[in-house]
Amino acid sequence: MQHDYMKVLRSLREDNDLTQEQVAKVIGTSQTMYARYERCANELPIRHLLALCEFYNVSADYVLNVKTDKRRTIGKAKDRN
Repeated sequence: MQHDYMKVLRSLREDNDLTQEQVAKVIGTSQTMYARYERCANELPIRHLLALCEFYNVSADYVLNVKTDKRRTIGKAKDRN
């Protein structure tokens, strides 16, 4: 699914017993806008993703579910249909 990363961020928020309002303050936005991010009504800006990764002490790879393959060379990315 295209927005699985928001499920990860929502789980991190809930696992830490935080409200949307508390997390919104961390990234400098409103609770309403953060709720829109969680519903995938708006795209999460990269600056907010980075702030959330730092806040939760996780990597962007973890949030985005990016797997690296050391055998793959540049320009030979896996087909992502």
